[in-house]
Amino acid sequence: MATPPPGCPAHGIVPGGLRRLYGPDAEDLGDVYEKLRAEHGTVAPALLHEDVPIWVVLGHAENLHTVRTPSQFSRDTRLWTALQDGTIKPDHPLMPIFAWQPICCHAEGDEHLRLRGAVTGAMSTIDHRGIRRYINRATQDLVNRFCEEGRADLVSQFAEHLPMAVMCEILGMPDEYNDRIVQAARDMLKGTETAIASNAYVMDVLMRLTVSRRAEPKEDFTSHLINHPARLTDEEVGQHLRVVLIVSYEATANLLANVLRVVLTDPRFRAQLKGGEMTVPEAVEQSLWDEPPFSSIFPYVAKQETELGGQRIRKGDGLLFGIAPGNVDPRVRPDLKANMQGNRSHLAFGGGPHECPGQDIGRAIADVGVDALLTRLPDAQLACEEHELRWRSSIMNRHLVELPVKFAPKPQQDVMQRPSINPATQQRATNWQASSPQPQPTAAEPAAPTQAAMPEPARRPGVFRRLLRWWRGD
Repeated sequence: MATPPPGCPAHGIVPGGLRRLYGPDAEDLGDVYEKLRAEHGTVAPALLHEDVPIWVVLGHAENLHTVRTPSQFSRDTRLWTALQDGTIKPDHPLMPIFAWQPICCHAEGDEHLRLRGAVTGAMSTIDHRGIRRYINRATQDLVNRFCEEGRADLVSQFAEHLPMAVMCEILGMPDEYNDRIVQAARDMLKGTETAIASNAYVMDVLMRLTVSRRAEPKEDFTSHLINHPARLTDEEVGQHLRVVLIVSYEATANLLANVLRVVLTDPRFRAQLKGGEMTVPEAVEQSLWDEPPFSSIFPYVAKQETELGGQRIRKGDGLLFGIAPGNVDPRVRPDLKANMQGNRSHLAFGGGPHECPGQDIGRAIADVGVDALLTRLPDAQLACEEHELRWRSSIMNRHLVELPVKFAPKPQQDVMQRPSINPATQQRATNWQASSPQPQPTAAEPAAPTQAAMPEPARRPGVFRRLLRWWRGD
């Protein structure tokens, strides 16, 4: 077996050899990252599945430099030496993530501007206040399904459904929202034996939608994507719809589940219902620091020889954008128990050309969905001990398996009409306001330079300025 060239991550000398980011010794990746930080500093050599070498970027500043410097680091995986020289085999378990695709997430330069411009242009046509009304009504519908039982699992019965209902409405296919598409979206990201079939099902739905809207445009995201001056082909439209749907769904489902866990277990939030410290938007930001929807994104590829975090990075080396370890960099968070209220400098949505433009829709679903759910079930309590909660972890994210709650049974509420985000159907609608305490204007969260603040109805502008950034991780 050929030895890696000098300077490659595989030549890092550490006690016991390089650390693996997979396998029995990596069940707690947070612990692995901290060991790497202690051994190497802000950038560390490590091994992916099948011992593929990669640099793990652990520092907050170093991660931002990686994603904000396209002259040095690229998302085009075709530049990765490990793919070029056969180190990564075609049947590698992470090949679906590594494989280059003709989508904006992997494009650069003019092609990136063309593809991303079409996506963000389509996003700009969505009614901002209407989506919040839709989230509220979709929440009411989901709560109606279990409110009379007095018990529910807020992951499988709520967090995994609300984002899909919203995304299907945004894309213009509300009739496709059902248990099957939710299950397919969950399955195709797990690498199961049925993942390929699940992907085929989702793509069939999206390609039929593309053909339908090409023939008969409507006021929805898909139609505006098709009619954008960038003139995307049907294949380009279908592939971008899949990225928007699946990555946005996965990230939002994780965010919503994590926020619900925070509000059920953090005494700072529970006290808010009685005039305490933390509001729902603040709980969202705390969750984005502590449990980002995606733990890491990879690979970024070095376009030239450079130095990062004191390490020599060779042209063609792969780097892992370390969202979770960067969020706990002791240089920016010396006290991990400190409240991060008002601080949006986390790495959850990335930065630079591929910053997640969908961050606002995720915040909207979490803010409105959690508030509406608590309004219906104000006495909801965790139905197990907090230490009994379980997660399903991978190198890309940490997914809460279930969140059982109990509450006094409640009657169903009449949802007068199916919610819609089509502006033509909203003329007589009124803005929904959550009944739980809202932050005063003077306490509004400041916007970081790369992240627009999440609008509250009638107080802050636009939810959708960057919807697609949210599925970025790619």
